[in-house]
Amino acid sequence: MLPAWLQTPAALLLVVSGLVSCFAGYRVFRVVLGIYGFILGALMASSLMGTDQTLSMIVAALAGGLVGAAILVLAYFVGVALIGAGAGALLANAIWTSFGREPGVIVVVVMAIVGALGALALQRYVIVISTAFGGAWTAIVGGFALVGDRAAGRAAARNDVWLAYPFDPAPGQRWVIAVWLVAGVAGALVQLGLTAKDRK
Repeated sequence: MLPAWLQTPAALLLVVSGLVSCFAGYRVFRVVLGIYGFILGALMASSLMGTDQTLSMIVAALAGGLVGAAILVLAYFVGVALIGAGAGALLANAIWTSFGREPGVIVVVVMAIVGALGALALQRYVIVISTAFGGAWTAIVGGFALVGDRAAGRAAARNDVWLAYPFDPAPGQRWVIAVWLVAGVAGALVQLGLTAKDRK
């Protein structure tokens, strides 16, 4: 992943982009798609480089980020469908995990398809809710990384793209979930209020 001297600016970028996504995601959805596309592309590209190749890693992260941003911005409807598909797959995993099992491939695929179709049908609400809660979580993870949280720091230091966005940045601290829910609901309400004003 990123060298140590770039982890603080990266964490600050996560906080700022998370807050923008949380409270203005619908209005600037293409920008939000670009930000998340850049982050995902940079993480994937930089994970291909060795940790001792600092310059190559930075160049790869920038190139991968630009490609990722371009793909998601140009694929607006695909981005909405992917959000729905991801939510469907996540829901399938959450339901089966609560019973101590893993969902089969067919279940995940069906739930992803249902989620994608539902997202396209309810586009405005899907964008508002996903950007509000996704942005709130991004800001929380970035905040923990800024203050030197060990879980977030370990995730940022590992050379594994899927660990850079930890699902539990503060193990055992349930107040983080409460903060995430409150921030997500607040962001969704702000966004719905703003979009309602735009329609009048």
